[in-house]
Amino acid sequence: MRFDDRFLEELKARLRPSDIIGRTVKLKRQGREYVGLSPFTKEKSPSFFVNDDKGFFHDFSSGKHGDVISFLQETERLSFVEAVQRLAGEAGMALPAEDPQAAEREAKKQGLTDWMDLAQKWFAANLRRSPGKAAREYLEKRGLPEDQWERFGLGYAPNDREGLKNALVQRGARPGDLVEAGMLIAPEGGGAPYDRFRDRLMFPILDARGRIVSFGGRAMNPDDRAKYLNGPESPLFHKGATLYGLPEARRILGAESKSEQAIVVVEGYMDVIACHRAGIPAVAPMGTALTEEQMERLWRVSHEPVLCFDGDAAGRRAAYRAIDRALPQLKSGRSFRFALLEGGQDPDDILRDKGAPALRQAITTTRPFAEVLFSKEAEVEPLDSPERRAGLKGRLRQAASAIQDKDLAEQYRRELFDRFDALFPARRAQANQPAAGPGGRWRPGPPPKLGQTAEGAQAMQSLSRSIEPVAAALAHGAVDDPERMDDHLEAIAAHGFGDPALDGLAQEMVRLRFSGQDLDSAALRRHLAQSGHGVLMHEVEKAAAKSGAPFLATDKPLGEARIRWSQAFDALTRVAALEDALTSARGVPGQDEAFRRLKAERDALRRAIKTGEIWEDSAGS
Repeated sequence: MRFDDRFLEELKARLRPSDIIGRTVKLKRQGREYVGLSPFTKEKSPSFFVNDDKGFFHDFSSGKHGDVISFLQETERLSFVEAVQRLAGEAGMALPAEDPQAAEREAKKQGLTDWMDLAQKWFAANLRRSPGKAAREYLEKRGLPEDQWERFGLGYAPNDREGLKNALVQRGARPGDLVEAGMLIAPEGGGAPYDRFRDRLMFPILDARGRIVSFGGRAMNPDDRAKYLNGPESPLFHKGATLYGLPEARRILGAESKSEQAIVVVEGYMDVIACHRAGIPAVAPMGTALTEEQMERLWRVSHEPVLCFDGDAAGRRAAYRAIDRALPQLKSGRSFRFALLEGGQDPDDILRDKGAPALRQAITTTRPFAEVLFSKEAEVEPLDSPERRAGLKGRLRQAASAIQDKDLAEQYRRELFDRFDALFPARRAQANQPAAGPGGRWRPGPPPKLGQTAEGAQAMQSLSRSIEPVAAALAHGAVDDPERMDDHLEAIAAHGFGDPALDGLAQEMVRLRFSGQDLDSAALRRHLAQSGHGVLMHEVEKAAAKSGAPFLATDKPLGEARIRWSQAFDALTRVAALEDALTSARGVPGQDEAFRRLKAERDALRRAIKTGEIWEDSAGS
């Protein structure tokens, strides 16, 4: 019995590897993975990992790697069909009926795959022969050494209308089959088929199981109308569901199964190859915007893939197109982050000019989906009038409503409106408060002068009265784990941590994050002490100890601590927003009821913060 790819992918999507494997191996949760002793070797220290997000297991002691199907094959000596049949029963899926026609189609596809393999070998041989000289020079110019050609299956299609056709027909291929596979073109008006790819550097395109299903070709002639040419849709190749480089990306992720590395989407074949050489698991769509099918494949590998684009205007437009396509598909645990490369360079440029460490650093510097979405809508028009600002708010509301998951849509609506409020704060204007730059785009304010943050004024202000404990806890938590601030930078810049005594500290921390100085906790503490906040930080730590904030507990998992910190920050930001609304509504005819309602909400939040009830609320949320 044969099973098509769609059936197998659906089967694996319905099952969690940790549930199946956990019946055989005693697993313990460790971050986003599960760890246990190897079922294949005798060991005392666990080196066997299971990752539900990526759908695989990896055993470092034996080197074995695979999914739930191969695990049953390895541990219970089941055949592939037996393993699939058992798992289908557990998943509640009916096995596909044995269909003679389907079996015939599968056999036909296998035959086409065999010709694809022979074509790749023929292309690879031509790359090293005299006709491939220009292609070899191109690869040398791009910095790809010869010892890497075989790894990526590279080859060359000579400038010959029937070179590949004759080579395969001599080995028994029928021209009609080669047309069906996309390697030959049959003239519309009749006549003999001829080679699709001529005078091109060739890249084999593999499906998720590592089989060659098509080719992409890069023209060597600069006057060629199509710089890159992919094979057409065929029984083997569905362009909208295929990602170039996926099998190699999975191997890289498997070798790094202890890390939090995400799969990265780049724009071209050479960019994928550059990333793989740098140890980055990357893929590329087939020359078009990401499709919903490709997004689903990405989310099976990483819960938050990184979309990498050039940092220029064209790169931003590509990122914005991806946002429009992705919004309806977002769910809890399924999103994207963005890496926008600066200087007009792509990954291949960075690898050649600066090396693998620089490329890894560039791609790990990412922005969250909500932040790039906000930038997309804010850049539509200048925001220099009430009408245009109202237009932005309407676009933000519409963007959030495009998310089909209602709970997530509401969270996005709040997040986007918080960013809007931070961009146009109704409260006091401060010298250090961020302002709208050209076209209304938000920019961080200038760095505070040392005289404003020295031990003098700030420390004396903090010591002259007690700092609000919850505000102190927020500041303390941000210093302990600076990444907590990243989704709230605009709001922190506008409202600080909820206590005016901490405003200078907040501004300096925001400035550092926006300046690209990605300091860890220890380095951040040193910087704050050197810039005049040493005494203030001492007072912050004392006040934070009185707050009872759960996110400061050392035994809390990092993810939970970040969620609790964000909940507390949102509460203080809400208090600030209510203060602004009360100021606007005070004394306005006909606003008495609204004023009373806002005041009641503000007072209730203040009490919850002061009494510690806020932690009970966040614990239940």
